[in-house]
This record gives sequence, structure tokens and C-alpha cells, in this order.
Amino acid sequence: MKSTIPDTGVPIAPPTANGGDRQDASLHDEILLRLRDYVVEGNIPEGARVPERQLCEMLGISRTPLREALKVLAAEGLIELLPNRGARVRQLSQRDLEELFDVMAGLESLAGRLACETITDAEITAIEQLHYEMYGHYLHRDMHGYFQANQRIHESIVAAARNETLKTAYANFAGRIRRVRYSANFARKRQRWAEAMREHEAILDALRRRAGSELSDILFQHLRNKRAAAIEHLAEPEEGAPASP
Repeated sequence: MKSTIPDTGVPIAPPTANGGDRQDASLHDEILLRLRDYVVEGNIPEGARVPERQLCEMLGISRTPLREALKVLAAEGLIELLPNRGARVRQLSQRDLEELFDVMAGLESLAGRLACETITDAEITAIEQLHYEMYGHYLHRDMHGYFQANQRIHESIVAAARNETLKTAYANFAGRIRRVRYSANFARKRQRWAEAMREHEAILDALRRRAGSELSDILFQHLRNKRAAAIEHLAEPEEGAPASP
């Protein structure tokens, strides 16, 4: 499992005397990105407290920027803020997963149908490039890179639907299952990672042909399969799997 968190307390960006708002925003974004990856990739067990002091040391930052990033992750649904007691990683039950994945399946299904009505050739080309990038990560067994490209593909299809209400709803629910969506690729019985790669080939093919109804069905089933793998992984023992929920 690859993480973007540095092993030592080297600051993410060197401090400067006149950083300005732009540099502060950039630093905040980088802290948020690395912290989100750290949580999504299962480095903190579900339900466990977020080790603020340890994270500050690893990121080379103070508590204030860390806590600002934690607020964003709480809004995304990855963690829960505890009054005067820090934060903990949100723990989802099997029922939570079933409901969340079903909603996501409906949203992605609708996005696929709408995208085929409005997507441009340039957007399809960009998604193709992401697909081949993802496939390269798959061949090198780089789950971190694979997952990042995978999420960008799904987000690109949603963006191509040209529906801001759908986009907002998708972002809200996507954050809440991002962690378990990552870990579901490690479900042992189903060999989910290879299965997901084949499904993405079908997604790309339908998108190229702008086959809205077909893409809608493929995306719905894709999320249903991911749901089954996530629930399976939830029940698996932790041995041999990275930070199983």
C-alpha cells in the first residue's frame, strides 16, 4: 500500500516570509490531499481516534492546519469530530454500506446516461487517457495510483453530465464511501481488482459509443459489484489485507 504521507517530519512546503493567500491555499490543499489519502488507504482503523500529534510530526505541521483539514474530511464524511475530544474515523455498518452504495449506483447510473447526451470528443479522449493511466497502475500493482485515476474517471463522467445538482449530491456521498471503496479492491474471494478493471473496459466502450442506456446499466452494476466486495471485505479477517474496516 502506497501512501503520500512522508516518513519523517519534513515540512510539506518550506515557510516563506511573504507566502500570501495563494501559498496558504496551496499548502492547505496539499495537507488535505495527503491526509485524505492517509485515511482512505486504511492507515487508521475504522472507529479509531485520529492521532493528531503523530500526524503533525509526519506532515511537519502544527495542530492548526491539521485541524482545518480534519474539518474538511468531516464534511466529506470520512471522519467524525468529537466535541473537545479530537476526531475519529467514521465507522460504517453493513446496512450503511448497502444504502450508500445503492444511492451511489443510482447517481452514477444517471450520470452515465446524461453524459452520453452531452459529452464532447475531447472529454472522451481525456477519460481514455485516465483509463490507460489506471491500467498502467493496475499492471504495476500500484493501488494508490490506480485508485486516484479511477476516481478521476468517475468524477469526469459525472462532470460530463452537465448537472450541478447531480454533481453536488455525488460529491457528498462519494466522500462518505471513499475509504471503503478503496479497500473493496482487496476483497480476496472475488479478486475484485481484476473484476473492476474489466468493468472499466466496458464503461469506456459504452462511453465511446455514447450508448447512454447501456452505460447507465453498466455503471449501476459496477457499483453493485463494488458494494458486494465492500461488504465481503468488511467481514474478512485483517490478516493479509491493508487496514480492513
